[in-house]
Amino acid sequence: MNPAHLLNVVDVEATCWEGQPPPGAVSEIIEIGLTVVDLHTRERVARHRILVRPARSEVSAFCTELTGLGRAEVDTGVGFAEACRTLAAEHGAGARPWASWGDYDRHQFTRQCAATGTAYPFGRRHTNAKAVFTDSHGLRKRPGMAQALRIAGLPLEGRHHSGEDDAWNIAALVLSLADRGDWPA
Repeated sequence: MNPAHLLNVVDVEATCWEGQPPPGAVSEIIEIGLTVVDLHTRERVARHRILVRPARSEVSAFCTELTGLGRAEVDTGVGFAEACRTLAAEHGAGARPWASWGDYDRHQFTRQCAATGTAYPFGRRHTNAKAVFTDSHGLRKRPGMAQALRIAGLPLEGRHHSGEDDAWNIAALVLSLADRGDWPA
């Protein structure tokens, strides 16, 4: 596995509510899914999951229904700063290019790092896989991940709105774009 060909595909789940957050609560990352893609061999070579314990919000019933993550489970996670250190130390987040489906994940990390004084774990080479997919397939509207999988003729593996499973599925979409010659070098 040549490290120069590796890409981190990241998907996060965050605390969420059906309506507005309760007073004083903010949306915080509770799960980081990461799939490592080898763009040279066109394989998904590793999958990881980091549970993150929220500090300024709680997991709502709506959030549990959406993500499958309950309060007791995320309470076993690490703090956000430790999760960021793990991304950098164990997954080469600062050195490897990375991708996510849309810009939500990148913006959530930026906001949460600024709010907590945590060092941003990623480098500057981020690709919005949703935008690349939209352009590659000549679509007018940017599709959600599940719709993109259908368009690409790929199966949805695992549970939608699980960070680990979504990162795995987004990685399949990245590889399909690479096979089409449409993934940026």
